[in-house]
Amino acid sequence: MISVVIVGTGNVAQNLYYALQQTDGVNIKQVVGRNSTHLEFVKDKLLVNTDFTNIPNADIYLLAISDDAIGTVTSFFKDKNGLVAHTSGATSIAVLNGVKRPGIFYPLQTFTKGKIVSFTSIPICIEANTKTDMELLTDLGKTLSNTVVEINSQQRKTLHVAAVFVNNFTNYLYTLGAEICEEHQIDFNLLKPLITETATKLNDLSPLQAQTGPAKRGDQKTLHNHLQLLKNKQQRELYTLLSNAIKEKHGKEL
Repeated sequence: MISVVIVGTGNVAQNLYYALQQTDGVNIKQVVGRNSTHLEFVKDKLLVNTDFTNIPNADIYLLAISDDAIGTVTSFFKDKNGLVAHTSGATSIAVLNGVKRPGIFYPLQTFTKGKIVSFTSIPICIEANTKTDMELLTDLGKTLSNTVVEINSQQRKTLHVAAVFVNNFTNYLYTLGAEICEEHQIDFNLLKPLITETATKLNDLSPLQAQTGPAKRGDQKTLHNHLQLLKNKQQRELYTLLSNAIKEKHGKEL
């Protein structure tokens, strides 16, 4: 049985709490946060703690907090013998240099307020300084996910950048698509099967192979017509930028 203290009150902390409490191999000893109101998601109120100076001993402390807060919060764990792991994708393990046993436990997924996700298919990226700690993080990861991967801080940082492209930027384009639909009184739901199919294709094809559309085909007439339709300057600029990037990537095929 792995004993765990979760530190944080945000989306990642909440999802870790709900997931870990359902596993047989983990004992959640506490969920720690500064504001008790933000800890209302913890069902067992005996687990709630707002006093960072009174945190119990545990095998692993999961710091599911903002990147900017990691360095400050780490000071409360400098005398702890357990493994202290943050869950950030963009922050180096070096930020934990003040603790005895630093580590990383990074679930590669988007977490949204009020939405609880299953960890089964979420890749968990881990890092530690010793083989023993790596094995401990692996064991914890395997209680949640089918995919636990050892990745160093530089690789994880690169992976996080890639995640911003495929998730955050893509979602912003969904937002623009929804705005265009709304402007012309079209139901955005009509596009959802297309969004699903685009993502599903990647199970069998590389993103490069899966690319379609007028820019990839070199269909200048359609590209010009689309630009004529778009009245918003930012939408026109993004359409042009992305179309040119696609044409350049697939230029040899035109």
